[in-house]
Amino acid sequence: MDAVDPAMTIPNEAAFAGFAGAGIVAGLVLLVRGMLAFQSAGRISGTSASRIASIAVGEVLVTGAAEPIELTLVSPLQSGPSVYYRARITESRDGDGADLFREERAVGFRVNDGSGAVRVFPGGSEFDVPDRFDESTPAWGGEPVGLLPRMGPAFAPGPADREARIAALLTVREPGAWSLRDGAGLALPISRGDRHYREARIEVGDIVTVTGRALPFRDLADPGAANLLDGSGVDGADPEVALDLAEARAAGLLAATPEEAWGNAAIPGFGIGRPVRAPELDPAANPLPTADPDLAARVAATFEIAPDALVLATSDEVPLRIALGAPSAVAARHDWQFVLGLLGAVLAIGSAMSLALLLDGGL
Repeated sequence: MDAVDPAMTIPNEAAFAGFAGAGIVAGLVLLVRGMLAFQSAGRISGTSASRIASIAVGEVLVTGAAEPIELTLVSPLQSGPSVYYRARITESRDGDGADLFREERAVGFRVNDGSGAVRVFPGGSEFDVPDRFDESTPAWGGEPVGLLPRMGPAFAPGPADREARIAALLTVREPGAWSLRDGAGLALPISRGDRHYREARIEVGDIVTVTGRALPFRDLADPGAANLLDGSGVDGADPEVALDLAEARAAGLLAATPEEAWGNAAIPGFGIGRPVRAPELDPAANPLPTADPDLAARVAATFEIAPDALVLATSDEVPLRIALGAPSAVAARHDWQFVLGLLGAVLAIGSAMSLALLLDGGL
C-alpha cells in the first residue's frame, strides 16, 4: 500500500478548517436570528390585539387591512400597488455576488380593523415582510416568469385622485431598456452572470400587524420625515443633520408654519387645481375654482390631522414593527425561524467540535 504524502494532507486540513469555521459562523448567525424571532413571536403571542376604535396612548398591537392615504408606491420588480416594498437584484459571476439594485420604500397608510382606522407613520420602522417574488435567471436565458419591471416613477396617486390615475394610464412611454430609478438614469447593464430577483411588499388591502406606540399627532417632531421611508440612508436623527436643522431654525431660515413656507401651496387641494378655500392670487391671475363640500371633506380627511388624533409611529422608547399578516401568521413565521435557529446551533456546535478535533490532531 502506497504511503500518503504528508504534504498532501496540509491543503486538505486547511480546507476542512475553513469549512468548519464557516459552519460556526453560519450556525451562530442562524441562532441569533432564531432567538430574535422567538422574542418577537412571544411578544406578539403574549399581546392581545386592541380594537382601533378604543386604543389609548401607549404601547399597542393592532391588526387590520392596509389602506392608502395620499400616495401609493409602485414596486420595482412586479409593479405592484403597495404601501411598502423591499427589492433587490444580485448578479453572480466567477463565484462572486454583487448588488445591481437595492431599494426599500414605504409611505404613510392606515390600518382598518372594521371598528376604526389609525394612521401609521412608517419612518424608522422595522418591517417583517417575506419575499413575494424570488426568482433567478432561467437556464435558457432571458428574464424570469413574473418579472414586470416598473416603467415609471416609484410614487403613484392616492386612491381618490381619479384624474391623475387616468393621466398616468394614458401616458405613452418609449420602449427600451427599463430603468428602475425613474429620473436617476439607472438601467440594468447587459447580464454577465446569473441574476437573482427578490421583492417583498405590502400591497393595498393586505392584512398587517403593527406593534408600537400610539401617541397624539402633535407629539410627532417631524411628521413629514416620519411619513416616508425612502431607503436613502439619510437618518433624520443623525447628529449632523439635527445640528444643521437647529442652526437653520436659530437663523430664521425655517418657517414656523407651512403657510409661511409655501403660501398658497400649503392649502389642501391647491396642487390639483381645486383648493378647499380661496387662495391669495394676483389680481391679474385667473381665479381657481374651489372644491365642492364633498371634495373638500375628502381632502381634509386625507391631508388634515387633528393635533389630538392618535397615530402609530416609532419612538426612542418603543420601536414600531410592521409585519405582513395576522398575528397568528406572524407568530408562526417567527416560530419557523426559531426552529432554523436551533438547527443553526447544532451546526455551530458540530463545526466547533470538528475544528477542535482537527486542531488536536484527531482528524
